[in-house]
Amino acid sequence: MGGGTDTGPAVPILRSFDEREARDFYLRYLGFTVVFEHRFGPDMPLYMSVKRGACELHLSEHHGDATPGGAVRIEVSDIEALHAEITERGHPRLRPGIADQTWGAREVMLTDPFGNRVVFWQSLSEHG
Repeated sequence: MGGGTDTGPAVPILRSFDEREARDFYLRYLGFTVVFEHRFGPDMPLYMSVKRGACELHLSEHHGDATPGGAVRIEVSDIEALHAEITERGHPRLRPGIADQTWGAREVMLTDPFGNRVVFWQSLSEHG
């Protein structure tokens, strides 16, 4: 990479509307943990960072931070283990499967309560 400054991984910002639903989906169901939470005041919108492994996402209730309906792809080393883990936890509106895609990936595609797509994937060549 040119220049004297290296860059780190991108951190997507996803729009959220309801703190309880965001916590249930990202923390309980998907197994992320909270890195930090921020509010400008007691009754102000929540801005929260969550992390699972090396993947960090920011969830924002602030209107101008992101648009609902975004999508992120998160690479995992064992798609079947992830699928088993979230299936065991369960979600009232989701029953995802594993899809083998023609472009060489195995994917678990989810839609969060706010219309954002979260796609976990593993390369078919790594899966064997």
